[in-house]
Amino acid sequence: MRLGIYGGSFDPVHYGHLLLAESCREECRLDEIWFMPAGSPPHKMSGRLASARDRVAMLRLATSGHPAFRVDTREVDRGGVSYTVDSLEQIRSERPSDDLFLLLGADALADFPTWRSPARIAALAVLVTVRRAGSAAADLGRVAEAIGPAAHAQLVAHQVEMPQVDFSSRDLRARLSAGKSIRYRTPRPVERYLEESSLYRLASG
Repeated sequence: MRLGIYGGSFDPVHYGHLLLAESCREECRLDEIWFMPAGSPPHKMSGRLASARDRVAMLRLATSGHPAFRVDTREVDRGGVSYTVDSLEQIRSERPSDDLFLLLGADALADFPTWRSPARIAALAVLVTVRRAGSAAADLGRVAEAIGPAAHAQLVAHQVEMPQVDFSSRDLRARLSAGKSIRYRTPRPVERYLEESSLYRLASG
C-alpha cells in the first residue's frame, strides 16, 4: 500500500486541509491517507488548543464518506508531546511492507529542519511538499541539509501543486470568536458541530 500520513493540530479542520490531502492522493497515487491529529504539537506549545476529543470528532465528520481517508488517533491516545518520528517508527513496525509518504504543507516544510530527527523521518517516509497554485516554489536548500541528498532527491520528485485557497484554522477561530460566518470554509457537518458546541466562541483568535 502507498500510505500518506498527514499530521497536524487540525484546530479546526477546514477545506484547505482536505484539498491538500486529495491533491496528494491523486498526484502521488496514494491508496489511503491517514489524518493524524497531534496530542500536544511541540511547535504550538504556547498556543491554546481545542481538546483532542473535539478535534478528532471534527476530523471524522470532515473525512467521512471518502473511502481513502481515515483518522488515526495514535498521537492523542499516546498523550504528551507528539513527535512525528515516533509515530512513523510505530507505523513502520506495524506495516513494514507499505510505502509511507509524509504530507507537508508550506508552513510545515519551512519548520521541518527544527523537528525532532528530520533525517530519520525522511528515512521512514518519502516527504511530499505541497504548494498553492501561483505561489513561488519552496526553498528546499535548508531541508536538504537536514535530510541528506537521497531523501532530498525524493522530496524534489514529490512536489504537489494544489488549487489556491486562503483558508486557515487561525482565520476560522477568529471568525467564530467574532461571531462571523464560516460557511463554505469547512464541511457543513463540522460547521454544525462548531455551532452546537460553541467551540472557539470565547477564543481570542
